[in-house]
Amino acid sequence: MSEERAKKIFSLLEKAYPDARLVLNYKNPLELLVATILAAQCTDERVNMVTETLFKKHKTAQDYAHAKQDVFEQEIRSTGFYKNKAKNIIACTKELVERFEGKVPDTMEDLVALPGVGRKTASVLLGNVFGKQAMAVDTHVFRVSHRLELARANNPDKVEQELCKIIPREKWTRSCLVLGTHGRRTCIARKPLCNACVVEKLCNSPDKTSKGI
Repeated sequence: MSEERAKKIFSLLEKAYPDARLVLNYKNPLELLVATILAAQCTDERVNMVTETLFKKHKTAQDYAHAKQDVFEQEIRSTGFYKNKAKNIIACTKELVERFEGKVPDTMEDLVALPGVGRKTASVLLGNVFGKQAMAVDTHVFRVSHRLELARANNPDKVEQELCKIIPREKWTRSCLVLGTHGRRTCIARKPLCNACVVEKLCNSPDKTSKGI
């Protein structure tokens, strides 16, 4: 993948999605941290439905840290894998209280050391609430990157590394938002809308639909 081709692709996508942003609702770093953990293998729309009530009840790291796990599990049950998510969120917020005075840290090193927080979640936080350039590879970014041959690795962390090599650092966060939006609206998992795709002519994916060829 040449940097020139990548530049052309991102230029077209940026024009197509000037409103690209995170779909998850949040007002502060803690809310985004919790929402992103809940979003694992769950739609952002479902997470937003759950957090609308959850964020009114739990407003500080201490609130989550002191939550009873069985009760908290039921509060987030519809996001799926709720037992593990509840365990991670409670453990994570206890760490925040004990090590960071209840505040969400703003470095990759500190974030990935928290229970339930991987590089993707850390990058989402760094790029969207801390103003640091970060490449957050979620399922949409991963899929679109492969279809457009921007990356080839089968591991999200390695895809992150590949994208960082062809995208200027100052555009990492924005690029992820644009790729993610393209994946949600056009380059969807099943039957991508190739005939409505602004980069269709630059795409050689075997997943292309017949109408888009």
